[in-house]
Amino acid sequence: MPDHDRIPELALEWHREGRGAVIATVIQTWGSAPRGIGSQLVVSGNGEIEGSVSGGCVEGAVILEAQEALEDGTKRELEFGVSDGDAFTVGLACGGTIRVLVEPVGSVISEALLEELCALRASRTPVALVSNLDTGERRLEREGHDERFRLDKSGFAEDGRTFVAIHNPPLRLLVVGAVHIAQALVPMARIAGFDPLVIDPRETFGASSRFPGETVVNDWPDDVIDEMGIDARTAVVLLSHDPKLDDPALIRALKSECYYIGALGSQRTQGLRRERMAEAGFTEDEIARIHGPVGLSIGSMGPAEIAVSILSEMIAVLRKAV
Repeated sequence: MPDHDRIPELALEWHREGRGAVIATVIQTWGSAPRGIGSQLVVSGNGEIEGSVSGGCVEGAVILEAQEALEDGTKRELEFGVSDGDAFTVGLACGGTIRVLVEPVGSVISEALLEELCALRASRTPVALVSNLDTGERRLEREGHDERFRLDKSGFAEDGRTFVAIHNPPLRLLVVGAVHIAQALVPMARIAGFDPLVIDPRETFGASSRFPGETVVNDWPDDVIDEMGIDARTAVVLLSHDPKLDDPALIRALKSECYYIGALGSQRTQGLRRERMAEAGFTEDEIARIHGPVGLSIGSMGPAEIAVSILSEMIAVLRKAV
């Protein structure tokens, strides 16, 4: 997980090391902001930072306020009016308002609460950090926020003073078949925020040199999936075009809560695949979860364009756009 996605973990680490830590969270902003609601920045007492609450136009002021908050041990609610000129420098057409909540670890966010939050994140458990900005009460909730978890959407509750910060597990992508399309898809998916894993027992295909810097497992897909599991923040893409590899993984994907299943192949190949899944005991509704031929129909040609269509469909399904 990149450091900018590990704000709670870094805050806990810096606090325990005695460096001090303050978490700044965007709680309200304009609709086209460079950083959305829930975006975070962590600041140490030494001025170290990780993350972002804007495109740079207010970071300096937030860092100063964070260090002052660390000294006096109190939370701060900051509001910045961003001019049209400043907004233009960070890629916006016009200015607006940013509200940022600044919370020192220890005095405001307890170490115990932060530790529990980090433990839930490590176990890939969706959790909401619910903070009442008037009373100072903070608690973790794993239920009652289904829509927010699905949309990955932090924001205020109806009372306008209770902020719900959503902490979803990182998105994962399991690719079965280390083929040429996978070589294009994996780096694109990582840029889009997915954590990819390529599975192929064929060492010639699944050579690490073909996927620099990525995790490639030379084992049977069903064994890998049985060991690691699949959750609702996982996309499974079958690219091997070999039923011996694809089908065992597909069976496990259909039995799981994964949000997306895509399978390479022609309409005839898809028909045969569906027949095999029916023979395996799956219902029509369950089989209908398979997106095949994989990817949005954009007239793509070649591995890179096909990868674009697959990633687009993965995102569209995640955001319920299709």
